[in-house]
Amino acid sequence: MTLLADLLSTVFERRYRREAPGLAKDGRPLTEMATALVGSAGETSGLALAREILARFPELDDAEKLAFFSDIATTMNIDPEVVRTTLDAYERTPSKATYRAFAEASEPARQELIRRLNGVPGATGALVKMRADLLRLGRNDPELQALDLDFRHLFASWFNRGFLVLRPINWESPAHILEKIIAYEAVHAIDSWDDLRRRLQPRDRRCFAFFHPAMPDEPLIFVEVALTRGVPGSVQALLAEDRAALPAEEADTAVFYSISNCQAGLASISFGNSLIKQVASDLAAELPGLKTFVTLSPIPGLTKWLDQEDIAWDTDHSDSMKALAAHYLLNAKSENGAPFDPVARFHLGNGAIVHAVHADADTSDKGRAQSGGAMVNYLYDLSRVAQNHENFANTRDVVATPEVKALAGQAASPKIEER
Repeated sequence: MTLLADLLSTVFERRYRREAPGLAKDGRPLTEMATALVGSAGETSGLALAREILARFPELDDAEKLAFFSDIATTMNIDPEVVRTTLDAYERTPSKATYRAFAEASEPARQELIRRLNGVPGATGALVKMRADLLRLGRNDPELQALDLDFRHLFASWFNRGFLVLRPINWESPAHILEKIIAYEAVHAIDSWDDLRRRLQPRDRRCFAFFHPAMPDEPLIFVEVALTRGVPGSVQALLAEDRAALPAEEADTAVFYSISNCQAGLASISFGNSLIKQVASDLAAELPGLKTFVTLSPIPGLTKWLDQEDIAWDTDHSDSMKALAAHYLLNAKSENGAPFDPVARFHLGNGAIVHAVHADADTSDKGRAQSGGAMVNYLYDLSRVAQNHENFANTRDVVATPEVKALAGQAASPKIEER
């Protein structure tokens, strides 16, 4: 962590923890208070309104939250006629004044509402939770989806990579942070404190998380890393209770085996790309013996796609599952031409390549249900990730090793029959 990031974190943490004055006792509906907040000229009265809105919102039931979102989505929307008029004026006479008029007209008042709510110390985390409710309640409502774009627009700035702080998580980290790592683990469940200890304490294990200075006690995303000799092909072996720890200096491979987003309200705000690349860079600087950076990733869409395509699959036939997994990763595409598999889209979009496919790699119930037990290594070649990212963004072509391409070809042969 740089000195600047540490200082920034400290400043924001103090602001976050500052005791707030007593809440204003305002009996008006939240929608009226929201309108008053946007129109408020006084800083003190505005903060009092914002505090009460943020304090009362979590106490609403779902119907009341939905009504609040619907009201601000409609009453604080743009006026299309004013936008057209100001745009015409700017087109006729480009100037500071006409551009300002157009910019003000094209920004809905609900964005200013969100900004003013965020003026309260500690409000950023509350707004992230508010957006989680919006995503949950408004997924089928076009007006609420438009409101969500305003949240996303502001969050993309507030959670810019420049504000994020990378922190190592280890067995000596505060207990409340460790509890959240257990709760937020989304790939391979952490069953107990002993299980967590096995992932954090040994000298060949690492964990890193991004934090935001306005939410110092809430990880945004974290990655678990195993230092190994060679590229692993089984998550159970990687996490075995009786495995022998490897001296970190003897490892030649860093394996990113679990990446978990922690905040539902930050969906579509991308952190994983920066996290993996920074962790890989930091580990390479710490341990010069590390030459290979790979994931050991699930293939969550595999069995769903096979069923949709009416292709027979059987977890008892390892070679068949391996070939089907390779075929799926290279050839199964969505309507927009991107890979069907969400994890593949993420890593390929980051500039990784499909390095190897393994059968019987995740023998848990979840692993067998989602991918027939198959897993995949995505390789991060630090010298080529930028070029790979650009190529994938432009062409959607899936880059893979010759071995994976050969496996995919086996799946296309008559040996694997459709139902």
